[in-house]
Amino acid sequence: MTSKWIYLPLTSEEKKIEERLAVQFPECPSIARLLVLRGVKTPEEVRDFFYPSLSQLPDPFLMRDMKKAVERLNQALGAKEKVMVYGDYDVDGTTAVALVYRYLQRFYSNVVYYIPTRDDEGYGISMQGIDYAESIGVKLIIVLDCGIKAVDEIAYAKSKGIDFIICDHHVPDDELPQAAAILNPKLSDDNYPYKELSGCGVGYKFMQGFAKSNGIDNMYDLENSLDLLAVSIAADLVPLTGENRILAHYGIKRLNNNPCVGLRSILRLCRLQRREITISDIIFKIGPLINASGRMQSGQESVELLVTRNSSQAYEIIKKIDSYNQNRKELDRNITEEANAIIENHKEEMGSKKPIVLYNRDWHKGIIGIVASRLSELYFRPSVVLTYSNDGFATGSSRSVRGFDIYTAIKNNRDLLENFGGHTNAVGLTLKEENIPEFKRRLEEYVEAHIEDEQVTPSIDVDCELGFDEINDSFVRYMKLFNPFGPENQKPVFMTRNCRDAGTSKLVGKKMEHIKLDVVDGKSGKMMNGIAFGMGEQYDLVKSGKPFDIIYTVEENRHHNSVSIQLLIKGIRMSEDVGQE
Repeated sequence: MTSKWIYLPLTSEEKKIEERLAVQFPECPSIARLLVLRGVKTPEEVRDFFYPSLSQLPDPFLMRDMKKAVERLNQALGAKEKVMVYGDYDVDGTTAVALVYRYLQRFYSNVVYYIPTRDDEGYGISMQGIDYAESIGVKLIIVLDCGIKAVDEIAYAKSKGIDFIICDHHVPDDELPQAAAILNPKLSDDNYPYKELSGCGVGYKFMQGFAKSNGIDNMYDLENSLDLLAVSIAADLVPLTGENRILAHYGIKRLNNNPCVGLRSILRLCRLQRREITISDIIFKIGPLINASGRMQSGQESVELLVTRNSSQAYEIIKKIDSYNQNRKELDRNITEEANAIIENHKEEMGSKKPIVLYNRDWHKGIIGIVASRLSELYFRPSVVLTYSNDGFATGSSRSVRGFDIYTAIKNNRDLLENFGGHTNAVGLTLKEENIPEFKRRLEEYVEAHIEDEQVTPSIDVDCELGFDEINDSFVRYMKLFNPFGPENQKPVFMTRNCRDAGTSKLVGKKMEHIKLDVVDGKSGKMMNGIAFGMGEQYDLVKSGKPFDIIYTVEENRHHNSVSIQLLIKGIRMSEDVGQE
């Protein structure tokens, strides 16, 4: 499917800011526009953006209930209470548990961790988990990446003399649990300046607050855990802006230079040891491996991997988790094929805006979130994938398309649901089997009434129009300062108009499906090399002798000991006059 190119002009106010910033970059004026698009307005903000510092992080005590949380934890340690660190079974939850458990263990030995099983306990705090905590004498549970809706469960724990400190980042309901403290920047009355922390990020802020309250000035031990935090930020796809970007910047450095033993074993298994690790490596390689344990077996093994200091033990655990991941891939492939077949057979019924809602009793609970994500990306529709849970209930996951709030859409049908929770772009839900047809009907009605045409149309945002003469070593150095890339700080996409084949472009690949481009900028006459994966159908246009426009990212191509600049082509089309598209 051909994507629409969206290139929007700056507002008059943004143009003024661009002009003020451009004096800092006389050799690369486009850098100023890229900064403006990321909300950078002053030379001081340019410095902070290009050279992030941990000193820029907000005070943890700006978060509502931080004082209460720290006081309750200090009380537990002073009374020698047994403390349980409890978290969700996904990457964000397991990294959060590992981070908090590892840090607390430096000061206190009477601490344990617990991850609920997906099949027996499901998402979030379970009665079974609380009963286990009571059986081993736990008096305080720190729950991470879940708990904000666990009103009944926390009331049950309170009746057993167990307190909770909730560290969550999911959207809260109107009624909050009666916990000893709730740390969640999304609470309506929370004044914490950054709202988009991961669950692990909230846990990190709690440990910051704990250290500060106890006069622990040396933060080296806590900063050692930033590799775990970077993994959570990337895998949970939270925005790479503000505080997340600072934390990810230092976490990626840690991951590249001195990762924890468990992460080092993953890098070894994935053969990533001798290359620079990026956010993409976490999303597509590291994250899925950590997730595989919780999807297929028990997330407890992932925490065990991330807290061990024994290299041999870590490698044995990761080999076991890798076997789960291979099984996960096979299930993922089979379920995705089945889901695609259902959609293709009912395409006429879908119309132009209907969401995808699929239910199959036999699909694996641990895979349906991945499948929902694939379907939303493939069909550009909000997607809900459900499977049988137990006792007449179905459980599922939803994923959205850019700019559409799937959380509000599903919340609109809460009278049909037993439970739900999540973010704007992803929601987990449970409902009775008998309610699925009505849920599907009402969700379709809501989505069709609220989704915009552009939200169900594939598109690529173009950041900047660029001449090839501006792409030089200085430009590439500045591009590196925009790292780490991810949601809301994507790698810049550039457009160059009126290009022509230099005469040596050719088809490559086993099926001649890619184009290796040697292309000349019509304005400057400079030639650049590029690769257009999967765009073989555009080869005739490239070789036609007519001018064409390209959109691309600028990459460093490393081959043996040499480094060259290459364009990674995102789109090719016949040249035309374009402004706002």
